[in-house]
Amino acid sequence: MSGGTADFFYREAQRLGYVARSAFKLLQLQKQFKLISGGASVLDLGCAPGAWLQVACQSLGPLEKGGAVVGVDLKKVKVPSHHCDLRVRTVCADVMDLMKSQARELSPQGKGFSVVLSDMCPVVSGITTKDSAISCELGKRALSLAVGASLPVSGNKIDEEFLDSSEPDSNEDGVLRRGGNVVIKLLESEEMQGFGNFCKPRFKKVSWSRPKATRSSSREIYLICQGLR
Repeated sequence: MSGGTADFFYREAQRLGYVARSAFKLLQLQKQFKLISGGASVLDLGCAPGAWLQVACQSLGPLEKGGAVVGVDLKKVKVPSHHCDLRVRTVCADVMDLMKSQARELSPQGKGFSVVLSDMCPVVSGITTKDSAISCELGKRALSLAVGASLPVSGNKIDEEFLDSSEPDSNEDGVLRRGGNVVIKLLESEEMQGFGNFCKPRFKKVSWSRPKATRSSSREIYLICQGLR
C-alpha cells in the first residue's frame, strides 16, 4: 500500500467523522464477515481512540433495536460524538488484569457478549521478536477472556499455554456467548499457526484478514473467529 493510499484513509476518516483511520479496518471486516448483527452486545478491548466503538455502534442498527458496546482501555476514552449513541460506554482498565467475572458484569444483564473485538497492539519498539511476543500475549489474553476454559483441550502447545496459565481465572468460562464472534489483531509471527490451531476446534469458521486500510509497512493481521461452538 502506498503512502498516498494511507493518506486517503486518513482524509476519509476526517471527512466522515471517524476519530481514526482504523475505522476502515473494522468497516471492511464487518462488510466481509458480518460480525456484528443488529442489537448485538460488543466488547471492544483496547478501544482507544474510539474508532472501533463508532463502527460497532453503527453496526448495531437503529437505537430501537437495542444492543450495547463496551470499550475497555488503559487510557480514559471519551465516547466519540459522531456515530455513537447512548448504547456506547467506556471503562478504564488494564485488560491484562481484567477478570472474566468483571468483564461479564459489563455486559447487558451480565449475560456475556455476542462479539469480542481486540485491536490491542504493543507500542512498536522495532525489535521484531519483542513486539511479536507482546502482541501474542495480548492476543492470548483477549482469547482467554472470550472463550476461557469452556472447551476441551485439543492437545497442542497453544492449548497448554492457555489452559495451564497462571491467570487466577484460567478455569472460568469466557464472556463470549455461544455462536459469538471474535476479532483479534496480531503481528505476523510463527505463533499465528498456534492461534489458528487453538481456535479451529472452538469456532465454526476461522479466517485471517489484512484490511486494505492497513499500512504497507505494518505486520498487522486480524484473526477472525465466527460461531463459538
